[in-house]
Amino acid sequence: MHEELIAAVTADFDRIRSDLESLVRIPSVSAPGFDAAEVRRSAEAVKELLEDEGLQNVQLLELEGAHPAVFGEIAAPAGAPTVMLYAHHDVQPPGAPELWDSPPFEPEERAGRLYGRGTSDDKSGVVVHLGAIRAHGGAPPVGVKLFVEGEEEIGSAHLTDFLNAYTDLLTADAIVIADSGNWRVGEPALTVSLRGLVDCVVEVRTLASAIHSGQFGGAVPDALTALSRLLATLHDEAGEVAVAGLVSGGSTPIDLDESELRAQAGAVGGLALLGTGSITERMWRKPAIAVLAIDAPRVAESINALVPAAQAKVSLRLAPGQDPAAAMDALSAHLVANAPWGAEVTVTAGSAGAAFDLDTTGPTYDAYRQAFAAAWDREVVEIGAGGSIPFVAAFADTFPNAAILLTGAGDPTSAAHGPNESQDLDDLRRSTIAEAIALRLLATTGQ
Repeated sequence: MHEELIAAVTADFDRIRSDLESLVRIPSVSAPGFDAAEVRRSAEAVKELLEDEGLQNVQLLELEGAHPAVFGEIAAPAGAPTVMLYAHHDVQPPGAPELWDSPPFEPEERAGRLYGRGTSDDKSGVVVHLGAIRAHGGAPPVGVKLFVEGEEEIGSAHLTDFLNAYTDLLTADAIVIADSGNWRVGEPALTVSLRGLVDCVVEVRTLASAIHSGQFGGAVPDALTALSRLLATLHDEAGEVAVAGLVSGGSTPIDLDESELRAQAGAVGGLALLGTGSITERMWRKPAIAVLAIDAPRVAESINALVPAAQAKVSLRLAPGQDPAAAMDALSAHLVANAPWGAEVTVTAGSAGAAFDLDTTGPTYDAYRQAFAAAWDREVVEIGAGGSIPFVAAFADTFPNAAILLTGAGDPTSAAHGPNESQDLDDLRRSTIAEAIALRLLATTGQ
């Protein structure tokens, strides 16, 4: 039924891969401290790709103080719906180069996977969208609005402002967000729930300034030890989050084998897992706390002095149904209440993003389920995501009547945000086929 679309994507795949490699070579790190000109160069490269495909009204979307987004569109045929296709062109910092087996911004294929920063998250999303449009000869049977953000990796800091400034330009009947992933390599998935996120910096102070550890040690506590004891109160003995008042989101229909999880995570031998319940419940439907960083003297720079103050960044993932403000209040209250030995504890709230359960009913989901089944020759799996995509709530608030769907070409071994990020090339091809088929199906089913 869809053989010509499958054949078109397969014949075009060398170009799809080439486009991805070209984008990956641009170090479009949006984080502070990196060259903003590279993010702009990435936006210009995406803009050129859209222009080459004949999209209309191609432009950079600009806001003061924001990295540029890219927009292009194809008008809907009479009576057909319009679909917004979202991806982002910015990437995470690469980290230490010695942790990479090949340079992070020089794509390299190994064993059927393409390695490099952004190969999966999320420059793959850009080329999937373009490849799906090309499969229809540049004239898909639905309207398309391609929106490629430049700030997703810094929390989509200005996305709400972009949506408010460009509401009319971006309005669509359905929104397809290519920023998630598959259940496994070769097993397609639609992401139907997301955890939310709040984080904070907690500072523990015990002294006005550093003092001699021999002269005062044994009577006066140092801040780093006090901080360690405070952070240890965030979990109970079973590894469950010990902050009172947080929501848990219930059970999950599928689970992950523990051995598979250990392999995906690269867990050291003998490492105990945190929490109770099914693995997917723990990762998708329950809160999770991690200590992301600690500011304290480096070992190489340490002296025999009691540390007067130490800081840590604490990240709290939120279950669906949890209000972010209430969660931040609960975390802050826990940290202050558990201050060890009378130490001063100061909590500074950071970013926040809402958890989300998507409505998976309606013709958009029906079309994508059929399209995935055709592209992979197997039924799609509906999964949750332990990570957070805060902008989903922003899209839902701005376009309340649009169906929102989360997909992506990556998989649990893609190492997004880590060294040796990679993308399975056959899944990239099949993801493009699936989207091309879905656009055809949406033309006949509507929103």
